[in-house]
Amino acid sequence: MYQWVLAFHLIAVICWFAALFYLPRLFVYHAMSDDQISIERFKVMERKLYRGIANPSMIATILLGLWLVWMAPQAYIGQIWFHLKIALVVLLVIYHHLCLMHMKKLANDQSDKTHIYFRVFNEVPVLFLVLIVILVIVKPF
Repeated sequence: MYQWVLAFHLIAVICWFAALFYLPRLFVYHAMSDDQISIERFKVMERKLYRGIANPSMIATILLGLWLVWMAPQAYIGQIWFHLKIALVVLLVIYHHLCLMHMKKLANDQSDKTHIYFRVFNEVPVLFLVLIVILVIVKPF
């Protein structure tokens, strides 16, 4: 059973990161758009990606992760790498909600961020992914 939960946890993580990689990229294109048709299209795409993939994937990732810890607490509790991973996941959830904030501002035509800002913002999840994978696979601490 543990391996099934782990497999679905990894699938949820992959889906969540896919959304977190693509959503800020949509923000880049949205911020660069100057015609109303494109702007409206990006608003719809952002909303559907956030609600349809990002949120469910984040929730599944967290719930399945908690289930894994519940199934084998000795493998996680007390491990430094695990506590660091949890801290990064908390920061990733904050980033997820920052995406929501940006999405709402863009949807209301109130964003003051440029496409350059969103290009940098778009790279943040890569750092999280690299650090989390290293912590989980290498367990350096």
